[in-house]
Amino acid sequence: MWSQKGSGMADVERRPPVPPFTRETALAKVKAAENAWNSRNPEVVALAYTKDSEWRNRTEFFKGREAIKEFLTRKWAQELDYKLMKELWAYTDNHIAVRFEYEWRNQAGEWFRTHGNELWEFDEFGLMRRRDMSANDVPIKESERRYLD
Repeated sequence: MWSQKGSGMADVERRPPVPPFTRETALAKVKAAENAWNSRNPEVVALAYTKDSEWRNRTEFFKGREAIKEFLTRKWAQELDYKLMKELWAYTDNHIAVRFEYEWRNQAGEWFRTHGNELWEFDEFGLMRRRDMSANDVPIKESERRYLD
């Protein structure tokens, strides 16, 4: 977490790069998100979002960092050996669109590849204030995996 000091405001959380995005900074933001999610650490991932961040993840809607941490903890307890790839699709001043794929296995050892899209909206400090995600799961054989450690 970074802070902005000397602005006349109390310390403010910052997550560079901050809007407005260029191609280079949007790519950096996507790569940082990919790395954080691949850590599978809900505490680390949640720090990239505003305290009142709004999420849609498939059919779930929730708000705030605590809900994000709870969701991610539940997700990674079910999606074992999770490995993610994110790719920049488009960007504007404070919005980024990505496509992603990730692979995981369930407790029965069955493998899946999840394909989807996310729409991100950031505040002026580079924290994501809105995440809208759609995805589909496709069963795969372990031998078909693309994303290996």
